[in-house]
Amino acid sequence: MFEKERQTMVEYQLKKRGIINDRVLTAMNVIPRHMFIPEVSRVMAYGDFAVPIGQAQTISQPYIVAKMLELLDPQFEDKILEVGSGSGYVVALLSKLCTKVIGVERIPTLVTGSRAKLKELKITNAGIVEGDGSLGAIHYQPFNKIIVSAACPEIPEDLVTQLKMNGTLVIPIGDRMKQKIIKATKTPKGLKLEEYGDCSFVPLLGLAGFK
Repeated sequence: MFEKERQTMVEYQLKKRGIINDRVLTAMNVIPRHMFIPEVSRVMAYGDFAVPIGQAQTISQPYIVAKMLELLDPQFEDKILEVGSGSGYVVALLSKLCTKVIGVERIPTLVTGSRAKLKELKITNAGIVEGDGSLGAIHYQPFNKIIVSAACPEIPEDLVTQLKMNGTLVIPIGDRMKQKIIKATKTPKGLKLEEYGDCSFVPLLGLAGFK
């Protein structure tokens, strides 16, 4: 089910827009995006847009997911944190790209639902924890890489602390309406920041996020 739609998404939304990381493309062609979307909205699963998943949250546009994963550049040996894991879709993708992935999500119903989807897909190298994602996941640190799937006003200090030296953090930074995708590399001299275009994410709520 939806296999043709998934292949079309990869070919026309991702490859034709310049996504070239073969591992990311393969993961997005394998993981069934529609499973992470409420049944009533599954007909929209492979459209070129974000899709509501309930609780005023969304599953991000496929291209934005692919772009951020390409910037993150997951390696097999990595342990990766996703902040604002929502439906669990990006965690599932990362499970194909690294050794261990942890998602942190503040909304209990999304935590329960995403755990069930990972179990249904027999994904065993990923887990979802409930909590304030702006504070990271201190019990699972340090991480080689961190991806944030919600908008932040600035880079949370706890995420930087939990990131290994020379690690990569990909995060949308801006206001509640519009952000820039930022790639931050942790160096001995501080964070090296690179900007990669506009985006629009739901806000990350929390002590180090939006109030």
